Parts: sequence; structure tokens; C-alpha cells
Amino acid sequence: MQKTIVGVFRSESDAERAVRALRSSGFRDQEISIVAKDRGTQGKQQKSGGQGATMRSGTDNVSDGMTTGAAWGGIAGLALGAGALAIPGLGPIIAAGPIAATLTGAATGGLAGGLIDWGIPAERGRQLQEEVRQGNMLAILQCAGDQCSEERVNKAANILRENGARDVESHGSSTRR
Repeated sequence: MQKTIVGVFRSESDAERAVRALRSSGFRDQEISIVAKDRGTQGKQQKSGGQGATMRSGTDNVSDGMTTGAAWGGIAGLALGAGALAIPGLGPIIAAGPIAATLTGAATGGLAGGLIDWGIPAERGRQLQEEVRQGNMLAILQCAGDQCSEERVNKAANILRENGARDVESHGSSTRR
């Protein structure tokens, strides 16, 4: 069975702290995704010195990763699949982790359509898309098979909450957290 745990963050620093805590608790980059609105490069100097996304693998700190010049500042130090995307009806977003590949193919369905592929109901996906539109960030964990024990799902949800996430929930089971 596949389960998806999602939390909404108002603060980049809280989301960054949550990803660090997840990593230090044994969650792998291949399980962790971040989605946020790309706030653009207005008045900010890019760490990469250029346009677009710069990725590095194996970083220990979330802020050591992708930079786009956005106010998001590089939170997407998740190893693979980070990038900036234009989502119809939402505009430019930054997605890091496994969700980035899903969203690349979800252009017509937007973020909400991509979240359906991850087991999040359509109505909740639209609500989460609106959270991103309003400037909030999503931290999303996806696990499958043996990695989806109820204990592990609860651990992930608690880490997200302890680091400032609101509306933490899991999908793929009938239990909402």
C-alpha cells in the first residue's frame, strides 16, 4: 500500500527545519517532496548566478540545494528531480523531490491533478493548491510497501507538526491525522 503524508507550512524556515528533522530520523530524500510558489527573483541575487534551477546531490542541509533566486531561497536541497514549473491557474512553482516528476506531467490538471496521482482526493488537492497559491509551502512524504507502517506514518506526521506544519494528514488509509 502507498501512503502520502502532507503538511502545510507558512514559513520557509519551518519547512526547512522539518525536512532536516525528517532526514535525521531516517526518512530518505526519495520520500520527501516540497512544493512552493516561485516568488521570483525581484531584488534578490541568485546563489547560482544564473537563471533557473541549480541542483546538488547529497546535501545535508536543505538550504544547500536548489536555488532559483526566489524568496524560497533554496529549500529544495532534495537530491533529485528539483525544478521550477509553470502550473496553469497557479503560475510558477518550485517542486523538489519525487513530486517534481509527477507535476511535470500534470500540466493540464495542475498541482491538484498531480496530487491525485499521490492518493490525495481531488477536493483536498484543490485546497492544497490554493494553499500554495496563497504563498504557503507543502511538505509531502510518500511511502510504499514495508516503509508504510502506521508507526512510521505517525512519526512523519509528528515531525511535521513539531516543526510548524498545520493541516497534517495522511492519505492512502482511512485515517486522517
